[in-house]
Amino acid sequence: MTALRTSAARLAGEASVRALRRLGRGGTALPGLLLQTIDPGWIQEAAGRLTAGSVIITGTNGKTTTARLVAAMAAKAGYLVVHNAAGSNLERGIAASLLSVMGADPQFESPDGRGTAPPVLGVFEVDEASVPALVQHLRPRVVAFTNLFRDQLDRYGEVDAVAGRWRAAIRALDSQALLVLSADDPSVAGLGDGREALTFGLEERNLGHPGLEHAADARWCPRCGGELAYDWSFYGHLGHYRCPFCDFARPTPTVAAEHVRLQGVSGSELRLRAPWGIWEGLVPLPGLYNVMNVLAAVATAQALGIPEGAVREALAGVTAAFGRGEVLDVWSRRVHLMLVKNPVGLSEVVRTIALEQGPLNVAILLNDGIADGRDVSWIWDADLEPLAGRLHRLVVAGHRAEDLALRLRAAGALPDPEVGRWWLEHGAKAALRRALSVTPPGGRLFVLPTYTALLQSRTLLASWGGAQPFWAEAAAS
Repeated sequence: MTALRTSAARLAGEASVRALRRLGRGGTALPGLLLQTIDPGWIQEAAGRLTAGSVIITGTNGKTTTARLVAAMAAKAGYLVVHNAAGSNLERGIAASLLSVMGADPQFESPDGRGTAPPVLGVFEVDEASVPALVQHLRPRVVAFTNLFRDQLDRYGEVDAVAGRWRAAIRALDSQALLVLSADDPSVAGLGDGREALTFGLEERNLGHPGLEHAADARWCPRCGGELAYDWSFYGHLGHYRCPFCDFARPTPTVAAEHVRLQGVSGSELRLRAPWGIWEGLVPLPGLYNVMNVLAAVATAQALGIPEGAVREALAGVTAAFGRGEVLDVWSRRVHLMLVKNPVGLSEVVRTIALEQGPLNVAILLNDGIADGRDVSWIWDADLEPLAGRLHRLVVAGHRAEDLALRLRAAGALPDPEVGRWWLEHGAKAALRRALSVTPPGGRLFVLPTYTALLQSRTLLASWGGAQPFWAEAAAS
């Protein structure tokens, strides 16, 4: 009966994917819901086909890029990789991604040249709130936590509530499972008490500043509750810290960035130290936050036992994930698409584009859909002041465009309206058409959307610029 249910679920899932693709849709959420409705044990059954086990990558920011890098490293090492590359990171998205290993993709049935099946590894980015359930379903070898910031408070609750759910998930892990933790985030580093963990962090002190930022989310020791002392911080509450009241302190990272030179949206020059040696090169991903994602990926690869050569090869071919620094050519303009979804993310993207020379052409789209978080008061904790005096043309858009315009005015970042250099729109299509039209041919446009606005924006820009839909690119990766 179980085998019959699983077979029926697979056939229904495959049929729904084909139908959705014909309609130009991604085919992740609905197929996953069908699979789990017909066979509630689908994920556990499919996870048993992952001969090399699985890794879960979670956190507030960076999980999509980190998972993409880990998947590339594993592929270079000879694994067949099952990966939710389209970014559908709830249980239904994981269920849909496992269709491939259940017979939908012939490569998972093909032997390699030695007559044995290649190892199959699951690399899954997982929504913060879905971690406990998916730890139970997948029984992962490794769980990596990138960071923990305020995000969608109406859905997740405060950061302490999220950390509590993560601790419960960690207690349910197999005793042999490894953790990968940010050394620079005390909320994440504190998860590792009593378990073997690899850590990653920044040793480039020139990028930090004394004390703690005003919008920091972790001021208290996760062990004793005392107020943490920071020697310096990098962004948010990430930095070098210690507790004056107990022995909790930032651990020495297993994987560290010892030299970083930020080059705006072009990326960062990086010297990385890992247990296998030193790697130096240009990471073509914007911002200090992406340096952290690279460190997280290398530490996760170390935990998985991926060889040095595969890690180096993957680092040499790094590319941006969907909407996370992705660059599209549209109507003779170079469009940089950069997701913003919480105070720290928006602040870091603003600081990154502010490193660029000359006046900036920018469109910011603020939505308040369920996937964005209905409460948009978080924009007042974001640092938008670096945009003051830097904007050549600005389009303010989205469901909550007026709220965003008010915040930009308070930051001194709105150009003079009498000169006709900024516009307010609500629909994504009108906003992007306006932003492209006021950006000179050959110029660059920076588009900063929240999550639902990103999905709308990427679809429109891809159709205008002749790029593939994001789900098609994900399927090909």
